[in-house]
Amino acid sequence: MNRTEIAQIIFDNLNSNKEVLKAQFLKSKETIGYFFIDNLLPEDLALDIHKKFPTTKEAVKKKNLREFKFTAYQMDSYHPFLEEVIYAFQDKRVIQLVSEICELEEVYGDEYLYAGGLSLMKKDSYLNPHLDNSHDKDRNRWRVLNLLYYVTPNWKLENGGNLEIWQKGLQQKQTTLESRFNRLVVMTTHQNSWHSVSKVVKEGVRCCVSNYYFSSTPILTSDTFHVTTFRGRSTEKVKDFFLRLDNVLRSNIRSVFKKGVRENPHQYKK
Repeated sequence: MNRTEIAQIIFDNLNSNKEVLKAQFLKSKETIGYFFIDNLLPEDLALDIHKKFPTTKEAVKKKNLREFKFTAYQMDSYHPFLEEVIYAFQDKRVIQLVSEICELEEVYGDEYLYAGGLSLMKKDSYLNPHLDNSHDKDRNRWRVLNLLYYVTPNWKLENGGNLEIWQKGLQQKQTTLESRFNRLVVMTTHQNSWHSVSKVVKEGVRCCVSNYYFSSTPILTSDTFHVTTFRGRSTEKVKDFFLRLDNVLRSNIRSVFKKGVRENPHQYKK
C-alpha cells in the first residue's frame, strides 16, 4: 500500500469516531489535551509495519542523562514501506481532520520529520519528563501536536515504555497511556505539556511511529520559544539539578545561535 491508501484508512477511522475523539479531547483540553484511538489500521497492516521496523543496531542511539532510546529518521535508509506509513500521517486530509478534532486552525505537517520518524525502546530505555522543542527546525512555526502510533504486538502495560502525561505538573500524579499495539495517541504540545516515557522493564523492543504537526500560532498565548526541556522525577533530586543546569546552558546557546551551534541532525535529508 502507498501513503495515499494508508492515509485514507486513517482518515476514515478517525472520521467515523470523530465525535467520540473530540469529546475525549475536550475533557483534557484545559491542561494537556489528548485523545487516543485503538485499532487504527487493519491488524495485518499494523503487523507488517512492525515487521519492517529497523533494529536498534540500525537506528541512532541516544543515551544520556535525559533519555535512552533509538531513533530512525533518514527514511530512505530503511524499508520503503515505512516512509509511506510516516507520510500517511502527513496527508492533508488527516492533518485537517486531526486539527478539527483538537479545535486548532492553520495546522501543517512536517516533510523534514524534525524530531519525528521512528522510535525504538528496549529494556532500560526511558524518556525523562520534558517539554518538546517549541518550534520547527527553522523556528518559523510552533509545534502544536504530537502523534504517536504504537506497533509492537502484545505489548503490555507492565512492560513499561508507556506515555506519561503530567497534566497537573511534575509534583502530582501523572496520567499513563499504555503503548498498546495499533493505538494512536495525539497530544498537544506547549510550554506546560510535560510528558515522559516510563522505563522499559521487560525484554523486547517497543516500536513507535512519531509525527509532529506545526502551526503559525502557539496553542497558549503565553507560549515562548524553548529548547527541549528536561526535568528529573520527584525522586530524582540530584538528576533534576543537573538537568535544570543543562536546560539553562542549551537555552543560552540558542539565544545566541538561532539554530544551535550545529544543525540538529534529527531530520530527514532527502
